Amino acid sequence: MKLKLRYPKITIFVIMIIFAYFIFRNQEVNNFISHLGNIGYLGVFIAGLLFSFGFTTPFAIGFFVVLNPENILLAGIIGGFGALISDMIIFKFVRFSFSKEFSKIKKSKLIRETEKIIENNLSKKIQIYLLYAIAGFIIASPLPDEAGITILAGMTKIKQIDIAKIGFVFNTLGIIILLMI
Repeated sequence: MKLKLRYPKITIFVIMIIFAYFIFRNQEVNNFISHLGNIGYLGVFIAGLLFSFGFTTPFAIGFFVVLNPENILLAGIIGGFGALISDMIIFKFVRFSFSKEFSKIKKSKLIRETEKIIENNLSKKIQIYLLYAIAGFIIASPLPDEAGITILAGMTKIKQIDIAKIGFVFNTLGIIILLMI
């Protein structure tokens, strides 16, 4: 029997969240990662690298929570730099890895109707700011940065340096908020 999924990458992402949850519930895993705290902020940087990729975000969150760095601001900045590197990789090489699935979602009735309402009620300038805000929220959150980068790269005429600035700021904010919880 062949299983055909409508949104295979999103399904895998949800499975990774569940998998990471069960891994980080294991006390032996937590003890091991806590001992990695001896490598200092290098662990935070590595977790930042993992934070941007959709399939590794759940593991990055687990690392951030278990490492529990003393200086949250410094950890956020260092993790933000790690995430920035990953965002640039996403932008350069895999920015369209989710594009087919997002195209399917974009064609859904809910999204089409939402776009129609936005186009009819908001000026073009506000629409662009709204796109940036949505992309920034996605980048700052544990959602896959691929989605936020795809929104920016696919729906706006944005320069790579602007992606870098947005990615760094929003990932840093997201990591700081995560560490404060």
